[in-house]
This record gives sequence, structure tokens and C-alpha cells, in this order.
Amino acid sequence: MGTTPAQAAPTDPVRALKSKLIPGHGVRYTEIADWSDGTETSQAYDTKGVLQFGKTGLAAYDIASTAYDDEKDRVIYNGKATYYSGGLAEDLPKGKTWLKVPGGGGMPSEYDQVLNPTEPTTLSALLKKGSRSGNTFTGTITFKDLRKASAWFSRSDLRSWASDTEVSYKLTLNSAGLVSKLWSSYTAKGVSKGFEEFEDSTVIVDTRYTGWGAKVSVKTPNPKTVTE
Repeated sequence: MGTTPAQAAPTDPVRALKSKLIPGHGVRYTEIADWSDGTETSQAYDTKGVLQFGKTGLAAYDIASTAYDDEKDRVIYNGKATYYSGGLAEDLPKGKTWLKVPGGGGMPSEYDQVLNPTEPTTLSALLKKGSRSGNTFTGTITFKDLRKASAWFSRSDLRSWASDTEVSYKLTLNSAGLVSKLWSSYTAKGVSKGFEEFEDSTVIVDTRYTGWGAKVSVKTPNPKTVTE
């Protein structure tokens, strides 16, 4: 009788991710963000982004979004500063189209994906807290746990919102053990000053990742167009 081939061991997703964390390389993504008041749901943003890696994780990004009213926003982070254009940077001096702010590296707005699976610590937490069915993990994680695991979250405006806020998620891996899809949903509570309109509203984001490990380049705006 012939021998039966040994079943391949499942890929370790965190190890697969770390193998892609090469400077000058990254991943691209597209996502749709919806907003709901519990009765009605409407699309808020359509986003395309590129994330560039360093040796340990996210090093830079370039994210462009189009809002429901066709307003366009763009955010660029280069590891040292963050550049904003569009509605995120209003009332700029004449001739300037970009606002430069030192630091950054967190999720740019409340409508971006709150979970960042390019961070090994975040991916590890999502896998640990999720229930697996095939290549899909489904679970919940709190804002408190995200503050501990995720620089993307802990540098964002959401970091001071209610710690017990729960994010429901569904994460799907491809055959290489890398994240291909990520759906998340949370209902805001205990929001910080200036974000009162988000209280009790729900944000749902559906993200698709492609081109893991491809060469990418994030370039900062022309200095002549930038104001601080």
C-alpha cells in the first residue's frame, strides 16, 4: 500500500507577518467605513492606503479617503511627522495644502480600521481572543486591551474613550497565513471632548489587504506646500 502524505502544519500567522516586515516593503489595502445610529446605516468613507514596514512593524503610511459628501482627505506619516490635507486640515495659509504635525503613527480618523493586523502584538491578540473556523477568526477585543497591544490605536483619538468598549471582528487569512480580510464594528461610548456626535453611534469597517511584501514607497509632500 502507498503511504499517505503527511498533512502540512498550519502556518503561524504571526510568524508569517514578521517574515514580511522588511524595510521598504509593505501592504496595500482598501476599505469601506459605514456609520449607524442603530436604525439607519450609511456609508461614511471609501479609503485606499499603503502601509510601509520597518524591521518591527509599521514605519510609514499614505492613506487617501473619500467621504460620503465627496470630500477628500489624505494623511501621510513618515515615521517622524504626520501630514494632513483636505478636510482634516482646514483654514491653511494661502498656497499651502498640507499641515505638518510632529509625531503620529496612529489611526488617522475615527472612520479608519481600528484594528491594525500589521502589528505583531495586535495580530497575536486578535488570534488569541478569536474563535477559529478554517481560516477565519471571530471575536471581540476591548479598547483597554487595544491600548496595550496596539500603537496604531494607542496613538489615536479613540485611546481615551471608554475602556470597556468592545470591538467585534472577523479576520480571514489567506493560504500563506497573512490577513486578507478584516471586518470590525464598535459602538462609541465615553467619547472625548470634541467627539460628542459619535456617542452611541456604531462604526463598521470592512478592509481588504493585498500585495503583502511588495516594494512600496511613502513620499512626503513638497515642502513648499506644507505649513506647520
